[in-house]
Amino acid sequence: MTTWEYLTTPLLIHNTAAILNNWGKQGWELVQIVPGPEGGLVAYLKRPTGGGDANTGLDAAAQAAAQFEGN
Repeated sequence: MTTWEYLTTPLLIHNTAAILNNWGKQGWELVQIVPGPEGGLVAYLKRPTGGGDANTGLDAAAQAAAQFEGN
């Protein structure tokens, strides 16, 4: 049986494709996007457990932030 790990992340409306592509490169699959509690959007993602090391999600978030900032 497949087991899953889940992740939530805020999405910047003008940069959603880049953010989601970065998560996809790390093996994350988009499950749903919902309005955030303080405005904006929140993405829910999943991937099978064992999809990478524990810091992979943090690395993908850093890549998305760097791309947004133009680095």
